[in-house]
Amino acid sequence: MAERSTAAVDVADNSGDEPLTAQADQSTADGVVKNREQDTDSDEAQGSGGAERPGKASPPELHSGHKLARRYRLEECVTRLDGFSSWRAVDEKLRRAVGVHILPADHTRARSVLAAARSSALLGDPRFVQVLDAVEENDLVYVVHEWLPDATELTALLAAGPLEPHDAYQMVSQIASAMAAAHREGLSHLRLNPNAVLRTSSGQWRIRGLAVNAALRGITTDTPQRTDTEAIGALLYSALTQRWPYENDAYGLSGLPKDVGLIAPDQVRAGVHRGLSELAMRALVNDGATASRHEAACTTPEELVKAIGEMPRIRPPEPAFTAPPEYQRTTYQQGTYGRPAPHPGATQPVAAPLPPLQSRTGKALKWAVSALLIAALGLGSWQLADALMESKSEDTNQTQTTDDGDKNSAAPKAPQQLKIKGAAEYVVSGDAQHPNDVGETYDGDSSTYWRTSSFLGGPVLAPYKPGVGIVYDLGSAQEISAATIGLYYGGNHTTVNLYAADSLNPSASALKSMQKIGTLSTSGTAATVKATKAVKTRYVLVWLTALPYAAGDQYSDAGYKQAITDVKFTG
Repeated sequence: MAERSTAAVDVADNSGDEPLTAQADQSTADGVVKNREQDTDSDEAQGSGGAERPGKASPPELHSGHKLARRYRLEECVTRLDGFSSWRAVDEKLRRAVGVHILPADHTRARSVLAAARSSALLGDPRFVQVLDAVEENDLVYVVHEWLPDATELTALLAAGPLEPHDAYQMVSQIASAMAAAHREGLSHLRLNPNAVLRTSSGQWRIRGLAVNAALRGITTDTPQRTDTEAIGALLYSALTQRWPYENDAYGLSGLPKDVGLIAPDQVRAGVHRGLSELAMRALVNDGATASRHEAACTTPEELVKAIGEMPRIRPPEPAFTAPPEYQRTTYQQGTYGRPAPHPGATQPVAAPLPPLQSRTGKALKWAVSALLIAALGLGSWQLADALMESKSEDTNQTQTTDDGDKNSAAPKAPQQLKIKGAAEYVVSGDAQHPNDVGETYDGDSSTYWRTSSFLGGPVLAPYKPGVGIVYDLGSAQEISAATIGLYYGGNHTTVNLYAADSLNPSASALKSMQKIGTLSTSGTAATVKATKAVKTRYVLVWLTALPYAAGDQYSDAGYKQAITDVKFTG
């Protein structure tokens, strides 16, 4: 059973080598591939940046069905430009779609592309389309990256119209925070445009081509943070107005009128959110073109993230309420079910009441019923009096000692929630899952979580992997009565075990000697594991040995997996 990584891909958007005089970019969205053998279009590069001319190396002669490293089978050429080509391919080893950039090893940009791809792969931030492999082999350099079949380019979204304020707010917030994290690691994008921004089916925004797209085209700049910040401003401007904030048309968007300069989005289109309009202008700056009514310019993604945090949060629109259809009465409710409706004006006969019991038999029956009722009342009264006499006798025999003992008996102690002081992922064999996220399981926020990898086999992980889990530190030895565990995925079944551990980081072999506190299997999104016997310990291991099957999402492929949102211990 192998662990799966995310299946998704970056399709290289196409451009020429002109960084500031570009025309509309026509690259395709992920999963909607067009076969363009000779693509020569170009696109707009925001901010300052230069591009070196490609060398004389020609694109390698490759074709559909060709295999790289006896693993990556090329399916369809998406881009062939500037001496490199981009393909949709299949990783036959992991049976998933991937994308591949290929260029000759003697290409003038081959070294820089390899370096950029390897640096981007080390970031490992799920907000970016991930680089999966970067190899030089058989006179070729190729970069393998994710393929996002369910994602849509911002270009395609804007073709239908500007984004709603909440969607634009989410986009700029997620993109800015992702780029701030990348710049902290010394990575920049330099080609951040509507073709490089994707929205997944779950509503998450992701960025493709970090460092690699610029390296493929030889784009460099002395002010990478300023360049990427202005690019984010252009993305927000386009999302609000459906216009490109420069004079040239690009990405299927019309540019601004010539000789007008940069005007605020709320002056271009009616109804634009004022706060987002000002934010776009602060990010764009454009060599002093920011309107005087705006605050200080944002020149780095970090400053832009701070400015977004100071804005009032923009909430999603209220869902439209559809009035239910008018109530219709039926013939059944009108009391005519099973009978024909009367003709208008017809007089309905009224049934005569039944006569009372006036016959001799009727009178005898009434006397008999009366006699039975009198006898029953007499018998009931006698039994009630006898019971009251016995109860009074028992009360008299009770002693004062017994009464005092009842008053002084201790009430059962109510369970108390125990505080968690720390946690660490426990690995018995194989790779760790996501050790940096264990704190998300006891932060009080049910929207954050620690997740497992996606496994091909299941639901029981053994014998390939004995289990996955987290050890929690309660600060001191506590008696555990139960644990309540919030789960992200429901369905199938999840098996949760509690063990008393000897330390926060026990050895891999310590699992066999740990004392079990309790176990539970559930198909829901919550598990309450009760202790089968009193156990006092400082460290508690939450151990998952079976996982439910769940579909793929923005972080992992479909498979057997689980995520823990909240953990609470009571004692």
